Amino acid sequence: MKTIFITGTNSGIGKALTETYLKNRNKVYGIGKKEKPTIEDENFHYISLDLHAIESIFLKLSNFLKNVNSIDIAILNAGILGEIKEMQKTSLYEIETVMQINVWANKVILDTFIDLQIPVKQIIGISSGAAVNASKGWGSYSLSKSALNMLLKLYSREMEKTHITALAPGVIETPMVQHIIEDIDPVRYPSVQRLKNGTIMQPDEAAKLLIKAFEKVKKYESGSFLDIRTME
Repeated sequence: MKTIFITGTNSGIGKALTETYLKNRNKVYGIGKKEKPTIEDENFHYISLDLHAIESIFLKLSNFLKNVNSIDIAILNAGILGEIKEMQKTSLYEIETVMQINVWANKVILDTFIDLQIPVKQIIGISSGAAVNASKGWGSYSLSKSALNMLLKLYSREMEKTHITALAPGVIETPMVQHIIEDIDPVRYPSVQRLKNGTIMQPDEAAKLLIKAFEKVKKYESGSFLDIRTME
């Protein structure tokens, strides 16, 4: 039985990963902003934690993990999109709001692992092709995922016994993707049309592929940014 840590377990890929790991008889420690998701399993441990409240993460996470001796894989999945709009129209406050959850909350989580001296064998940060694509309208999200990639690369130089990867998971049917497809103008933002025309995986299917990919990434240098769609 492996011990898995996952953020953003309430919906989408986070929930699908949680359910898949539990079906395979692993122990999952999950974090989400809302009340506990409808997952009934004695091996599922959950805490409601608003990652935007940076100052509260360390204490709540420390209490949550007090009986955890080691973690086999930590999946930093939680993230927000921010509003799709031109960079010039995006305020610094809006950018910082996205950065707090997509980047700084993850820093606090990693620091908590280190401070509590919990050995973590592998860390996966769920990144995005947006980190390198510079698509119009995705400013806050792109900046945050690019920063996440570098954050994980920097920690890979310090957490030398942990294999760390920033991984773009492909396009998955999540509330975030549904919002983009249904509510964002594809004429104004061409990347939306490309998203509509591409392959969109269901969360359950994606979770199985990702868990296999989590093993494959170990052959790459720790700190790498990889895209599941182009991995060999």
